[in-house]
Amino acid sequence: MRASQLYAPTLRETPAEAEVISHQLMLRAGFIRKAAGGIYSYLPLAWRVLRKIENIVREEMDAKGGQELFMPVIQPAEMWMETGRWSVYGDEMFRLKDRHNRDFCLGPTHEEMITTLVRGDVRSYRQLPLRLYQIQNKYRDEIRPRFGLMRGREFIMKDLYSFDKDEAGLDESYDKMYDAYTKIFSRCGLTFRAVEADSGAIGGSGSHEFMVIADSGEAAIVYCPSCEYTANVEKAELHPIIHADEELLPLTITDTPGTKTIAAVSKYLGVAPARTIKTLAYITDGEQLIFALVRGDHEVNEIKLLNKLKCLRIDLATEDVITRITGSTVGYLGPVGVQNSEKVAIVADHSVMNMYNAVCGANQPERHYINVNPKRDFSPFLVADIRLIRENDPCPRCGIKVKTTRGIEVGQVFKLYTKYSKALQATFIDENGIEKPMVMGCYGVGVSRTMAAAIEQNYDENGIIWPVPIAPYQAVVVPVNAKDEAQMSLAEKIYSELNGNSIETVLDDRNERPGVKFKDADLIGYPLRITVGPKALSEGLIEVKIRRTGETSFFKAEDYIGSITQLMSGL
Repeated sequence: MRASQLYAPTLRETPAEAEVISHQLMLRAGFIRKAAGGIYSYLPLAWRVLRKIENIVREEMDAKGGQELFMPVIQPAEMWMETGRWSVYGDEMFRLKDRHNRDFCLGPTHEEMITTLVRGDVRSYRQLPLRLYQIQNKYRDEIRPRFGLMRGREFIMKDLYSFDKDEAGLDESYDKMYDAYTKIFSRCGLTFRAVEADSGAIGGSGSHEFMVIADSGEAAIVYCPSCEYTANVEKAELHPIIHADEELLPLTITDTPGTKTIAAVSKYLGVAPARTIKTLAYITDGEQLIFALVRGDHEVNEIKLLNKLKCLRIDLATEDVITRITGSTVGYLGPVGVQNSEKVAIVADHSVMNMYNAVCGANQPERHYINVNPKRDFSPFLVADIRLIRENDPCPRCGIKVKTTRGIEVGQVFKLYTKYSKALQATFIDENGIEKPMVMGCYGVGVSRTMAAAIEQNYDENGIIWPVPIAPYQAVVVPVNAKDEAQMSLAEKIYSELNGNSIETVLDDRNERPGVKFKDADLIGYPLRITVGPKALSEGLIEVKIRRTGETSFFKAEDYIGSITQLMSGL
Protein backbone atom coordinates (compact mmCIF):
# COMPACT_ATOMS: atom_id res chain seq x y z
CA MET A 1 0.00 0.00 0.00
CA ARG A 2 1.21 3.49 -0.89
CA ALA A 3 0.69 6.16 1.75
CA SER A 4 -0.48 8.57 -0.98
CA GLN A 5 -3.44 6.23 -1.58
CA LEU A 6 -4.02 5.00 1.98
CA TYR A 7 -7.19 6.31 3.61
CA ALA A 8 -5.69 7.15 7.00
CA PRO A 9 -6.54 10.78 7.78
CA THR A 10 -4.23 11.59 10.70
CA LEU A 11 -4.86 14.44 13.13
CA ARG A 12 -2.27 16.59 14.87
CA GLU A 13 -4.58 17.60 17.73
CA THR A 14 -6.40 15.29 20.13
CA PRO A 15 -10.22 15.59 19.81
CA ALA A 16 -11.79 16.93 23.01
CA GLU A 17 -14.30 14.05 23.14
CA ALA A 18 -11.58 11.40 23.51
CA GLU A 19 -10.98 10.45 27.16
CA VAL A 20 -8.71 7.39 27.07
CA ILE A 21 -5.49 6.77 25.17
CA SER A 22 -6.89 4.19 22.74
CA HIS A 23 -9.74 6.50 21.74
CA GLN A 24 -7.38 9.45 21.31
CA LEU A 25 -4.83 7.54 19.26
CA MET A 26 -7.33 5.72 17.03
CA LEU A 27 -8.88 9.05 16.11
CA ARG A 28 -5.54 10.80 15.63
CA ALA A 29 -3.98 7.92 13.66
CA GLY A 30 -6.92 7.63 11.28
CA PHE A 31 -8.26 4.27 12.49
CA ILE A 32 -11.84 5.22 13.39
CA ARG A 33 -14.35 8.02 12.95
CA LYS A 34 -17.43 8.62 15.07
CA ALA A 35 -20.88 8.20 13.51
CA ALA A 36 -22.88 8.69 16.74
CA GLY A 37 -22.35 8.18 20.45
CA GLY A 38 -20.82 4.72 20.89
CA ILE A 39 -20.98 3.96 17.13
CA TYR A 40 -17.89 4.16 14.90
CA SER A 41 -16.73 3.56 11.36
CA TYR A 42 -13.61 1.41 11.10
CA LEU A 43 -11.21 2.86 8.57
CA PRO A 44 -8.82 0.63 6.55
CA LEU A 45 -6.01 0.51 9.15
CA ALA A 46 -8.41 -0.50 11.91
CA TRP A 47 -10.11 -3.04 9.68
CA ARG A 48 -6.78 -4.73 8.95
CA VAL A 49 -6.10 -5.03 12.71
CA LEU A 50 -9.58 -6.40 13.33
CA ARG A 51 -9.27 -8.98 10.56
CA LYS A 52 -5.97 -10.18 12.00
CA ILE A 53 -7.49 -10.59 15.45
CA GLU A 54 -10.47 -12.39 13.88
CA ASN A 55 -8.18 -14.76 11.99
CA ILE A 56 -6.27 -15.64 15.16
CA VAL A 57 -9.60 -16.27 16.90
CA ARG A 58 -10.88 -18.42 14.01
CA GLU A 59 -7.75 -20.55 13.94
CA GLU A 60 -7.92 -21.25 17.67
CA MET A 61 -11.67 -21.90 17.66
CA ASP A 62 -11.35 -24.29 14.74
CA ALA A 63 -8.45 -26.06 16.44
CA LYS A 64 -10.75 -26.83 19.40
CA GLY A 65 -13.53 -28.24 17.27
CA GLY A 66 -15.48 -25.02 16.78
CA GLN A 67 -17.65 -24.64 13.68
CA GLU A 68 -18.33 -21.15 12.38
CA LEU A 69 -21.83 -20.04 11.43
CA PHE A 70 -23.67 -16.75 11.24
CA MET A 71 -26.94 -15.97 13.00
CA PRO A 72 -29.38 -13.09 12.53
CA VAL A 73 -28.70 -9.76 14.22
CA ILE A 74 -32.46 -9.15 14.46
CA GLN A 75 -33.99 -11.57 16.94
CA PRO A 76 -37.71 -12.22 17.55
CA ALA A 77 -39.00 -11.42 21.03
CA GLU A 78 -40.67 -14.82 21.42
CA MET A 79 -37.46 -16.74 22.16
CA TRP A 80 -36.42 -14.14 24.74
CA MET A 81 -39.84 -14.44 26.34
CA GLU A 82 -39.33 -18.19 26.68
CA THR A 83 -36.28 -17.61 28.89
CA GLY A 84 -37.88 -14.67 30.73
CA ARG A 85 -35.15 -12.27 29.66
CA TRP A 86 -37.29 -10.07 27.42
CA SER A 87 -38.80 -8.28 30.40
CA VAL A 88 -35.70 -8.27 32.63
CA TYR A 89 -32.78 -7.58 30.28
CA GLY A 90 -33.30 -3.85 30.75
CA ASP A 91 -32.90 -0.67 28.77
CA GLU A 92 -29.61 -1.82 27.24
CA MET A 93 -31.59 -3.91 24.75
CA PHE A 94 -32.36 -2.20 21.44
CA ARG A 95 -36.02 -3.07 20.79
CA LEU A 96 -37.94 -2.56 17.56
CA LYS A 97 -41.19 -3.49 15.86
CA ASP A 98 -41.76 -4.56 12.28
CA ARG A 99 -44.59 -3.29 10.09
CA HIS A 100 -46.88 -5.94 11.56
CA ASN A 101 -46.22 -4.63 15.08
CA ARG A 102 -44.23 -7.72 16.09
CA ASP A 103 -41.44 -7.26 18.64
CA PHE A 104 -37.79 -7.81 17.82
CA CYS A 105 -34.43 -6.78 19.26
CA LEU A 106 -30.94 -6.16 17.94
CA GLY A 107 -28.93 -9.01 19.41
CA PRO A 108 -26.97 -8.02 22.53
CA THR A 109 -26.03 -11.71 22.83
CA HIS A 110 -27.18 -14.96 21.20
CA GLU A 111 -27.92 -17.58 23.88
CA GLU A 112 -31.61 -17.71 22.97
CA MET A 113 -30.96 -17.74 19.24
CA ILE A 114 -28.35 -20.52 19.24
CA THR A 115 -30.30 -22.70 21.68
CA THR A 116 -33.48 -22.36 19.60
CA LEU A 117 -31.50 -23.22 16.50
CA VAL A 118 -29.88 -26.34 17.97
CA ARG A 119 -33.03 -27.69 19.62
CA GLY A 120 -34.64 -27.98 16.19
CA ASP A 121 -31.94 -30.25 14.78
CA VAL A 122 -30.09 -32.08 17.55
CA ARG A 123 -31.95 -35.03 19.06
CA SER A 124 -29.36 -37.68 19.97
CA TYR A 125 -26.31 -37.89 22.23
CA ARG A 126 -24.45 -39.05 19.12
CA GLN A 127 -24.64 -35.46 17.79
CA LEU A 128 -22.86 -34.11 20.87
CA PRO A 129 -20.56 -32.41 21.75
CA LEU A 130 -21.28 -29.47 19.50
CA ARG A 131 -19.33 -26.18 19.50
CA LEU A 132 -20.69 -23.43 17.29
CA TYR A 133 -19.40 -19.87 16.96
CA GLN A 134 -19.80 -16.68 15.02
CA ILE A 135 -18.02 -13.34 14.68
CA GLN A 136 -20.63 -10.63 14.47
CA ASN A 137 -21.70 -7.20 15.63
CA LYS A 138 -23.52 -6.95 18.96
CA TYR A 139 -25.77 -4.10 20.08
CA ARG A 140 -26.24 -2.74 23.59
CA ASP A 141 -27.80 0.64 24.29
CA GLU A 142 -25.30 1.76 26.92
CA ILE A 143 -26.63 4.55 29.11
CA ARG A 144 -23.30 6.35 28.73
CA PRO A 145 -21.25 5.08 25.79
CA ARG A 146 -17.69 6.22 26.43
CA PHE A 147 -14.02 5.53 25.98
CA GLY A 148 -14.31 4.94 22.23
CA LEU A 149 -14.41 1.22 21.48
CA MET A 150 -14.18 0.28 25.17
CA ARG A 151 -17.85 0.84 25.87
CA GLY A 152 -19.75 1.25 22.64
CA ARG A 153 -23.29 0.58 21.52
CA GLU A 154 -22.18 -1.44 18.50
CA PHE A 155 -19.16 -3.73 18.74
CA ILE A 156 -17.61 -6.81 17.16
CA MET A 157 -17.64 -10.01 19.18
CA LYS A 158 -16.85 -13.67 18.77
CA ASP A 159 -19.31 -15.85 20.65
CA LEU A 160 -19.04 -19.63 20.81
CA TYR A 161 -21.62 -21.91 22.43
CA SER A 162 -20.93 -25.47 23.53
CA PHE A 163 -23.54 -28.22 23.84
CA ASP A 164 -22.64 -31.36 25.78
CA LYS A 165 -24.49 -34.36 27.14
CA ASP A 166 -23.27 -33.97 30.74
CA GLU A 167 -21.19 -31.83 33.09
CA ALA A 168 -18.04 -33.80 32.37
CA GLY A 169 -18.43 -32.84 28.71
CA LEU A 170 -19.01 -29.20 29.69
CA ASP A 171 -15.82 -29.26 31.77
CA GLU A 172 -13.92 -30.52 28.74
CA SER A 173 -15.40 -27.83 26.46
CA TYR A 174 -14.68 -25.16 29.08
CA ASP A 175 -11.06 -26.29 29.42
CA LYS A 176 -10.61 -26.30 25.66
CA MET A 177 -11.93 -22.74 25.38
CA TYR A 178 -9.83 -21.58 28.33
CA ASP A 179 -6.76 -22.95 26.59
CA ALA A 180 -7.82 -21.43 23.27
CA TYR A 181 -8.28 -18.01 24.86
CA THR A 182 -4.85 -18.23 26.45
CA LYS A 183 -3.39 -18.91 23.01
CA ILE A 184 -5.45 -16.16 21.33
CA PHE A 185 -4.26 -13.37 23.59
CA SER A 186 -0.71 -14.70 23.66
CA ARG A 187 -0.66 -14.74 19.86
CA CYS A 188 -1.97 -11.16 19.84
CA GLY A 189 1.15 -10.17 21.78
CA LEU A 190 -0.74 -9.04 24.89
CA THR A 191 0.04 -9.27 28.60
CA PHE A 192 -3.08 -10.63 30.30
CA ARG A 193 -4.47 -12.56 33.24
CA ALA A 194 -7.35 -15.04 33.44
CA VAL A 195 -9.31 -14.15 36.57
CA GLU A 196 -12.24 -15.72 38.40
CA ALA A 197 -15.33 -13.70 37.57
CA ASP A 198 -19.02 -13.22 38.19
CA SER A 199 -21.35 -14.55 35.48
CA GLY A 200 -23.52 -11.41 35.48
CA ALA A 201 -26.58 -11.18 33.24
CA ILE A 202 -25.50 -14.20 31.16
CA GLY A 203 -26.23 -16.47 34.12
CA GLY A 204 -24.90 -19.86 35.01
CA SER A 205 -22.06 -20.42 37.44
CA GLY A 206 -18.36 -20.81 36.86
CA SER A 207 -16.66 -18.10 34.83
CA HIS A 208 -13.28 -16.58 34.03
CA GLU A 209 -12.54 -13.18 32.50
CA PHE A 210 -9.45 -12.61 30.40
CA MET A 211 -8.03 -9.23 31.33
CA VAL A 212 -5.42 -7.25 29.40
CA ILE A 213 -3.31 -5.58 32.08
CA ALA A 214 -3.37 -1.78 31.71
CA ASP A 215 -3.30 1.15 34.13
CA SER A 216 -6.36 2.57 32.36
CA GLY A 217 -8.37 -0.63 32.85
CA GLU A 218 -11.92 -0.20 34.10
CA ALA A 219 -11.82 -3.39 36.17
CA ALA A 220 -9.86 -3.94 39.36
CA ILE A 221 -8.11 -7.29 39.75
CA VAL A 222 -6.61 -8.92 42.83
CA TYR A 223 -3.89 -11.53 42.62
CA CYS A 224 -1.76 -13.44 45.04
CA PRO A 225 2.01 -13.05 44.60
CA SER A 226 2.50 -16.48 46.20
CA CYS A 227 -0.09 -18.82 44.72
CA GLU A 228 -2.01 -18.68 41.43
CA TYR A 229 -5.20 -17.10 42.81
CA THR A 230 -6.46 -14.24 40.61
CA ALA A 231 -9.94 -12.75 40.58
CA ASN A 232 -12.02 -9.76 39.61
CA VAL A 233 -12.68 -7.77 42.81
CA GLU A 234 -16.41 -8.36 42.27
CA LYS A 235 -15.84 -12.11 42.51
CA ALA A 236 -12.91 -12.34 44.94
CA GLU A 237 -13.69 -14.42 48.02
CA LEU A 238 -12.95 -13.37 51.59
CA HIS A 239 -12.79 -15.48 54.71
CA PRO A 240 -14.33 -14.13 57.93
CA ILE A 241 -12.13 -11.96 60.13
CA ILE A 242 -11.92 -13.48 63.58
CA HIS A 243 -11.80 -10.92 66.41
CA ALA A 244 -10.30 -11.66 69.80
CA ASP A 245 -12.89 -12.50 72.46
CA GLU A 246 -14.02 -9.65 74.70
CA GLU A 247 -16.33 -9.35 77.67
CA LEU A 248 -19.80 -8.45 76.41
CA LEU A 249 -20.70 -4.99 77.71
CA PRO A 250 -24.31 -3.80 78.10
CA LEU A 251 -25.98 -2.34 75.01
CA THR A 252 -26.24 1.44 75.41
CA ILE A 253 -27.71 4.21 73.31
CA THR A 254 -25.93 7.56 73.16
CA ASP A 255 -26.34 10.95 71.47
CA THR A 256 -24.07 11.49 68.45
CA PRO A 257 -25.01 14.86 66.92
CA GLY A 258 -23.87 15.56 63.37
CA THR A 259 -22.31 12.13 62.80
CA LYS A 260 -23.79 10.79 59.56
CA THR A 261 -20.55 9.13 58.40
CA ILE A 262 -18.31 6.42 59.81
CA ALA A 263 -15.44 8.92 59.99
CA ALA A 264 -17.57 11.41 61.95
CA VAL A 265 -18.96 8.92 64.46
CA SER A 266 -15.53 7.34 64.94
CA LYS A 267 -14.01 10.72 65.72
CA TYR A 268 -16.87 11.76 68.01
CA LEU A 269 -16.84 8.55 70.06
CA GLY A 270 -13.08 8.02 69.85
CA VAL A 271 -13.29 4.55 68.33
CA ALA A 272 -11.55 3.07 65.30
CA PRO A 273 -13.69 2.61 62.15
CA ALA A 274 -12.94 -1.14 62.44
CA ARG A 275 -15.04 -1.17 65.63
CA THR A 276 -18.11 0.28 63.91
CA ILE A 277 -20.81 -1.40 61.81
CA LYS A 278 -21.69 0.27 58.52
CA THR A 279 -25.33 -0.12 57.44
CA LEU A 280 -26.22 0.52 53.80
CA ALA A 281 -29.84 0.32 52.67
CA TYR A 282 -30.72 -1.21 49.30
CA ILE A 283 -34.06 -1.76 47.59
CA THR A 284 -34.47 -4.97 45.58
CA ASP A 285 -36.47 -5.52 42.41
CA GLY A 286 -39.06 -7.07 44.72
CA GLU A 287 -39.32 -3.80 46.69
CA GLN A 288 -37.77 -5.31 49.82
CA LEU A 289 -35.48 -3.03 51.82
CA ILE A 290 -32.14 -4.67 52.64
CA PHE A 291 -29.89 -3.53 55.46
CA ALA A 292 -26.41 -4.62 54.28
CA LEU A 293 -23.90 -4.70 57.15
CA VAL A 294 -20.12 -4.54 56.84
CA ARG A 295 -17.41 -3.42 59.20
CA GLY A 296 -16.96 0.36 59.20
CA ASP A 297 -13.61 0.22 57.40
CA HIS A 298 -14.96 -2.12 54.69
CA GLU A 299 -17.17 -1.61 51.62
CA VAL A 300 -20.19 -3.58 50.40
CA ASN A 301 -19.61 -5.65 47.27
CA GLU A 302 -22.90 -5.07 45.47
CA ILE A 303 -22.35 -7.93 43.00
CA LYS A 304 -21.89 -10.41 45.83
CA LEU A 305 -24.94 -8.98 47.61
CA LEU A 306 -27.03 -9.25 44.46
CA ASN A 307 -26.01 -12.87 43.95
CA LYS A 308 -26.60 -13.84 47.59
CA LEU A 309 -30.10 -12.35 47.44
CA LYS A 310 -30.76 -14.02 44.06
CA CYS A 311 -32.19 -10.74 42.78
CA LEU A 312 -32.17 -9.36 39.27
CA ARG A 313 -31.14 -5.93 40.54
CA ILE A 314 -30.57 -3.87 43.67
CA ASP A 315 -30.28 -0.11 44.07
CA LEU A 316 -29.30 2.12 46.95
CA ALA A 317 -32.54 3.12 48.65
CA THR A 318 -33.50 6.78 48.67
CA GLU A 319 -34.06 8.59 51.94
CA ASP A 320 -37.79 8.77 51.20
CA VAL A 321 -37.99 4.98 50.84
CA ILE A 322 -35.97 4.41 54.01
CA THR A 323 -38.13 6.78 56.04
CA ARG A 324 -41.36 5.35 54.63
CA ILE A 325 -40.43 1.74 55.46
CA THR A 326 -38.46 2.16 58.70
CA GLY A 327 -39.14 5.64 60.02
CA SER A 328 -35.36 6.10 60.28
CA THR A 329 -32.94 8.38 58.41
CA VAL A 330 -29.78 7.93 56.36
CA GLY A 331 -26.63 8.12 58.49
CA TYR A 332 -28.19 6.60 61.59
CA LEU A 333 -29.36 3.21 60.31
CA GLY A 334 -28.61 0.06 62.24
CA PRO A 335 -29.77 -3.55 62.69
CA VAL A 336 -30.69 -3.50 66.40
CA GLY A 337 -34.44 -3.82 66.83
CA VAL A 338 -35.07 -4.53 63.12
CA GLN A 339 -37.24 -7.58 62.46
CA ASN A 340 -36.76 -9.47 59.21
CA SER A 341 -39.91 -9.41 57.09
CA GLU A 342 -41.11 -9.14 53.51
CA LYS A 343 -40.54 -5.36 53.78
CA VAL A 344 -37.08 -5.28 55.36
CA ALA A 345 -34.28 -7.78 55.97
CA ILE A 346 -30.76 -7.75 57.39
CA VAL A 347 -27.83 -9.22 55.45
CA ALA A 348 -24.58 -9.23 57.42
CA ASP A 349 -21.03 -9.82 56.24
CA HIS A 350 -19.68 -12.81 58.10
CA SER A 351 -16.93 -10.70 59.69
CA VAL A 352 -19.55 -8.44 61.29
CA MET A 353 -20.94 -11.38 63.25
CA ASN A 354 -17.53 -11.89 64.88
CA MET A 355 -17.33 -8.35 66.28
CA TYR A 356 -17.56 -7.40 69.96
CA ASN A 357 -18.79 -4.20 71.62
CA ALA A 358 -19.20 -2.38 68.31
CA VAL A 359 -20.94 0.88 67.36
CA CYS A 360 -23.89 1.13 64.95
CA GLY A 361 -26.75 3.48 64.14
CA ALA A 362 -29.75 3.46 66.48
CA ASN A 363 -32.41 4.18 63.83
CA GLN A 364 -33.00 7.50 65.56
CA PRO A 365 -31.71 10.88 64.35
CA GLU A 366 -28.29 11.72 65.81
CA ARG A 367 -28.10 8.64 68.02
CA HIS A 368 -25.96 5.48 67.98
CA TYR A 369 -25.72 2.26 69.92
CA ILE A 370 -22.46 1.37 71.63
CA ASN A 371 -21.43 -2.06 72.90
CA VAL A 372 -23.31 -3.81 70.11
CA ASN A 373 -22.63 -7.55 70.11
CA PRO A 374 -24.11 -8.94 66.90
CA LYS A 375 -24.72 -12.51 68.05
CA ARG A 376 -26.61 -11.16 71.04
CA ASP A 377 -28.30 -8.00 69.76
CA PHE A 378 -29.74 -8.76 66.31
CA SER A 379 -30.55 -11.67 63.99
CA PRO A 380 -29.68 -11.33 60.30
CA PHE A 381 -31.82 -12.89 57.61
CA LEU A 382 -28.57 -13.95 55.91
CA VAL A 383 -24.89 -14.07 56.91
CA ALA A 384 -22.47 -14.21 53.96
CA ASP A 385 -19.32 -12.82 52.38
CA ILE A 386 -20.60 -9.50 51.01
CA ARG A 387 -17.58 -7.23 51.33
CA LEU A 388 -15.27 -5.87 48.65
CA ILE A 389 -11.73 -7.18 48.72
CA ARG A 390 -8.88 -4.67 48.84
CA GLU A 391 -5.12 -4.73 48.56
CA ASN A 392 -3.34 -6.46 51.45
CA ASP A 393 -6.39 -8.53 52.40
CA PRO A 394 -5.42 -12.20 52.91
CA CYS A 395 -5.53 -14.46 49.88
CA PRO A 396 -8.49 -16.86 50.24
CA ARG A 397 -6.27 -19.71 49.06
CA CYS A 398 -3.00 -19.30 50.96
CA GLY A 399 -3.42 -16.31 53.28
CA ILE A 400 -0.63 -14.17 51.77
CA LYS A 401 -1.57 -10.50 51.27
CA VAL A 402 -3.08 -9.93 47.84
CA LYS A 403 -2.00 -7.25 45.39
CA THR A 404 -4.19 -5.23 43.03
CA THR A 405 -3.86 -4.17 39.42
CA ARG A 406 -6.21 -2.99 36.71
CA GLY A 407 -7.31 -4.69 33.54
CA ILE A 408 -9.51 -4.45 30.46
CA GLU A 409 -11.85 -7.36 29.90
CA VAL A 410 -11.36 -8.76 26.40
CA GLY A 411 -12.90 -12.21 26.83
CA GLN A 412 -15.01 -14.28 29.18
CA VAL A 413 -15.92 -17.95 29.44
CA PHE A 414 -19.07 -19.20 31.21
CA LYS A 415 -20.54 -22.47 32.35
CA LEU A 416 -24.25 -22.09 31.64
CA TYR A 417 -25.19 -25.68 32.56
CA THR A 418 -28.91 -26.07 31.70
CA LYS A 419 -30.11 -22.49 32.30
CA TYR A 420 -31.11 -21.97 28.65
CA SER A 421 -31.63 -25.54 27.48
CA LYS A 422 -34.26 -26.15 30.16
CA ALA A 423 -36.06 -22.86 29.49
CA LEU A 424 -36.06 -23.45 25.73
CA GLN A 425 -36.53 -27.23 25.92
CA ALA A 426 -33.34 -28.04 24.05
CA THR A 427 -33.12 -31.74 24.85
CA PHE A 428 -31.50 -34.91 23.52
CA ILE A 429 -32.00 -38.64 23.96
CA ASP A 430 -29.13 -40.22 25.91
CA GLU A 431 -27.62 -43.73 25.60
CA ASN A 432 -30.45 -45.17 27.72
CA GLY A 433 -33.25 -43.57 25.74
CA ILE A 434 -33.89 -40.89 28.39
CA GLU A 435 -34.62 -37.30 27.36
CA LYS A 436 -32.27 -34.79 29.00
CA PRO A 437 -31.47 -31.07 28.63
CA MET A 438 -28.21 -30.23 26.88
CA VAL A 439 -25.45 -28.88 29.13
CA MET A 440 -24.19 -25.57 27.77
CA GLY A 441 -21.33 -23.11 27.95
CA CYS A 442 -20.72 -19.79 26.22
CA TYR A 443 -17.46 -18.08 25.39
CA GLY A 444 -16.99 -14.51 24.16
CA VAL A 445 -14.09 -12.47 22.78
CA GLY A 446 -14.50 -8.73 22.27
CA VAL A 447 -12.72 -8.36 18.94
CA SER A 448 -12.98 -4.58 18.65
CA ARG A 449 -12.31 -4.22 22.37
CA THR A 450 -9.14 -6.31 21.98
CA MET A 451 -7.88 -3.81 19.42
CA ALA A 452 -8.49 -0.93 21.83
CA ALA A 453 -6.97 -2.84 24.76
CA ALA A 454 -3.84 -3.56 22.73
CA ILE A 455 -3.34 0.18 22.31
CA GLU A 456 -3.96 0.87 26.00
CA GLN A 457 -1.11 -1.53 26.75
CA ASN A 458 1.20 -0.49 23.90
CA TYR A 459 1.80 3.23 23.31
CA ASP A 460 4.15 6.09 24.12
CA GLU A 461 4.07 9.88 23.78
CA ASN A 462 4.47 9.56 20.00
CA GLY A 463 1.64 7.14 19.26
CA ILE A 464 0.70 3.47 19.02
CA ILE A 465 3.22 0.61 19.33
CA TRP A 466 1.53 -2.37 17.68
CA PRO A 467 2.46 -5.94 18.57
CA VAL A 468 3.69 -7.43 15.29
CA PRO A 469 0.97 -10.15 14.97
CA ILE A 470 -1.88 -7.63 14.86
CA ALA A 471 -0.18 -4.55 13.37
CA PRO A 472 -2.07 -3.18 10.35
CA TYR A 473 1.23 -3.29 8.42
CA GLN A 474 4.53 -4.62 9.73
CA ALA A 475 6.80 -2.03 8.15
CA VAL A 476 6.87 1.35 6.46
CA VAL A 477 9.49 2.46 3.93
CA VAL A 478 10.21 6.19 4.15
CA PRO A 479 12.21 7.86 1.38
CA VAL A 480 13.62 11.05 2.88
CA ASN A 481 13.14 13.01 -0.33
CA ALA A 482 10.31 11.85 -2.57
CA LYS A 483 11.57 14.12 -5.35
CA ASP A 484 14.95 12.36 -5.46
CA GLU A 485 14.59 9.73 -8.20
CA ALA A 486 17.41 7.55 -6.86
CA GLN A 487 15.93 7.48 -3.36
CA MET A 488 12.48 6.73 -4.70
CA SER A 489 13.78 3.99 -6.98
CA LEU A 490 15.55 2.24 -4.09
CA ALA A 491 12.51 2.75 -1.82
CA GLU A 492 10.26 1.21 -4.47
CA LYS A 493 12.61 -1.78 -4.77
CA ILE A 494 12.67 -2.34 -0.99
CA TYR A 495 8.90 -1.90 -0.78
CA SER A 496 8.33 -4.50 -3.50
CA GLU A 497 10.83 -7.00 -2.08
CA LEU A 498 9.50 -6.80 1.49
CA ASN A 499 5.94 -7.43 0.34
CA GLY A 500 7.20 -10.24 -1.87
CA ASN A 501 8.71 -11.84 1.22
CA SER A 502 5.42 -11.67 3.16
CA ILE A 503 6.37 -8.59 5.20
CA GLU A 504 3.33 -6.32 4.89
CA THR A 505 4.75 -2.93 4.02
CA VAL A 506 3.62 0.62 3.29
CA LEU A 507 5.60 2.96 1.04
CA ASP A 508 5.34 6.56 2.21
CA ASP A 509 5.57 8.11 -1.23
CA ARG A 510 3.98 11.40 -0.18
CA ASN A 511 5.69 14.65 -1.07
CA GLU A 512 5.99 15.65 2.58
CA ARG A 513 8.85 16.72 4.82
CA PRO A 514 10.69 13.78 6.47
CA GLY A 515 9.57 14.94 9.92
CA VAL A 516 5.91 14.66 8.91
CA LYS A 517 6.44 11.13 7.62
CA PHE A 518 8.34 10.06 10.72
CA LYS A 519 5.64 11.46 13.02
CA ASP A 520 2.90 9.66 11.11
CA ALA A 521 4.88 6.40 11.18
CA ASP A 522 5.21 6.64 14.96
CA LEU A 523 1.59 7.72 15.42
CA ILE A 524 0.22 4.81 13.35
CA GLY A 525 2.64 2.44 15.07
CA TYR A 526 4.30 0.41 12.31
CA PRO A 527 6.66 -2.03 14.12
CA LEU A 528 9.55 -1.23 11.73
CA ARG A 529 10.52 1.96 9.93
CA ILE A 530 12.95 1.64 7.01
CA THR A 531 14.47 4.96 6.01
CA VAL A 532 15.94 5.49 2.57
CA GLY A 533 18.17 8.57 2.56
CA PRO A 534 21.54 9.74 1.23
CA LYS A 535 23.40 7.13 3.31
CA ALA A 536 21.50 4.31 1.59
CA LEU A 537 22.75 5.59 -1.77
CA SER A 538 26.32 6.51 -0.83
CA GLU A 539 27.17 3.62 1.51
CA GLY A 540 24.63 0.97 0.52
CA LEU A 541 23.22 0.85 4.08
CA ILE A 542 19.52 0.67 4.88
CA GLU A 543 18.43 2.20 8.19
CA VAL A 544 15.87 0.14 10.15
CA LYS A 545 14.31 1.49 13.35
CA ILE A 546 12.30 -0.61 15.81
CA ARG A 547 9.23 1.32 16.91
CA ARG A 548 8.98 -0.27 20.37
CA THR A 549 12.54 0.30 21.53
CA GLY A 550 13.77 3.07 19.24
CA GLU A 551 16.78 0.89 18.42
CA THR A 552 18.31 1.60 15.00
CA SER A 553 20.27 -0.86 12.85
CA PHE A 554 21.94 -0.58 9.46
CA PHE A 555 21.76 -3.49 7.02
CA LYS A 556 23.56 -3.94 3.72
CA ALA A 557 21.34 -3.35 0.74
CA GLU A 558 22.29 -6.65 -0.88
CA ASP A 559 21.14 -8.89 2.01
CA TYR A 560 18.74 -6.82 4.13
CA ILE A 561 15.73 -9.12 3.67
CA GLY A 562 17.13 -11.90 5.84
CA SER A 563 18.25 -9.43 8.48
CA ILE A 564 14.83 -7.75 8.64
CA THR A 565 13.05 -11.12 8.76
CA GLN A 566 15.27 -12.21 11.65
CA LEU A 567 14.73 -8.88 13.40
CA MET A 568 10.96 -9.17 12.95
CA SER A 569 10.89 -12.66 14.45
CA GLY A 570 12.30 -11.30 17.69
CA LEU A 571 9.70 -8.55 18.12
